[in-house]
Amino acid sequence: MLADKRVLLIIGGGIAAYKCLDLIRRLRERGAAVTPVMTRAASQFVTPLSVAALAGEAVHSDLFDLTAEAEMGHIQLSRVADLVVVAPATADLMAKMAGGHADDLASTLLMATDTPVMIAPAMNVRMWEHPASQRNLAVLGGDGVAVVGPNDGDMACGEYGPGRMAEPLEIVAAVERALTRGPLTGRRVLVTSGPTHEPIDPVRYIANRSSGAQGTAIAEALRDLGAEVVFVTGPAAVARPQGVQVVEVETACAMREAVMAALPVDAGVFAAAVADWRVATASASKIKKDSGRLPVLEFAENPDILREVAQLDAGRPALVVGFAAETDDVVAHATAKRDRKGCDWIVANDVSPETGIMGGTENAVVLITADGAEAWPRAAKGAVARRLAERIAQALGRAEA
Repeated sequence: MLADKRVLLIIGGGIAAYKCLDLIRRLRERGAAVTPVMTRAASQFVTPLSVAALAGEAVHSDLFDLTAEAEMGHIQLSRVADLVVVAPATADLMAKMAGGHADDLASTLLMATDTPVMIAPAMNVRMWEHPASQRNLAVLGGDGVAVVGPNDGDMACGEYGPGRMAEPLEIVAAVERALTRGPLTGRRVLVTSGPTHEPIDPVRYIANRSSGAQGTAIAEALRDLGAEVVFVTGPAAVARPQGVQVVEVETACAMREAVMAALPVDAGVFAAAVADWRVATASASKIKKDSGRLPVLEFAENPDILREVAQLDAGRPALVVGFAAETDDVVAHATAKRDRKGCDWIVANDVSPETGIMGGTENAVVLITADGAEAWPRAAKGAVARRLAERIAQALGRAEA
């Protein structure tokens, strides 16, 4: 899949650098040429000889290589690749990228390139969770840098948590997605997912049983077809999808703000199970039960995100897809919801307890469109997501034509 593609691989100085030996091998197996660049610190973890032997090309590491710089080598290196991959992207490298520093070959290449950039972060869990790292990640995401990983797991330092570099095959899959054109390449799609938590007091909240599994699968399926995906998720129980822009929220009001900030998009898929109501005034302290009286909760209606986006006068997505989780009269209720909200499609399902769908691994949906109701057979949520993503690609293609 990567024949005639060239990857500029910048290897940062972290223990995860050893994984780059396998990454180079996997990329070359798929036909890609790999030009390796190593930071000074990277050579403390893997040898340039090993990297060069696997890449079949010399390792570049010196910004002041007189032979190369006579021909402005750092500029040429930054421009000839189809994709720049930084793996591992250490906290230091991410900070340099976010701040626009250019004090060695790797950072100078990243500043000089007009080629798409992908990073595979790797660092200690505390470093990853530090506000500075998260700020830098947000800056890089805003600059259009793609991110793969990090994963949760054991670390060389003995700690456990997010910060492990994505595995070589995960990075290869992300590279393939970035360098091969799918039917949604160039399209920007918004996906909402998961439940929302509406606070009652600092320790209690109103929620629902949504796991976020179907929304996550949809984001992954759209990504695999080439879309740029903005994934706005409530506190879901499943892992976040890789290779998409993830925006974490808690409440319906926060989800609305994130959705509106993500516009414009070509399509919006509103799979989140957004709470219809919230407590009008959440208590600032824990509600105690020693008063002898039951608490009285006054409710307020949450914003209707699907209807608001579907009825926008300006900036409405070309395709707006809503979801309807019903327990009876599924088609009738979903059809009425489509008319009421003003969206193009509704994906409806029966979430009665006996179906095992809400929180389960399978789904059985009915697609409601202007043409009527189309029942799909029960299948794994990933299969449902792929079928929906393909239909979205077809619809956007027809709209463009």
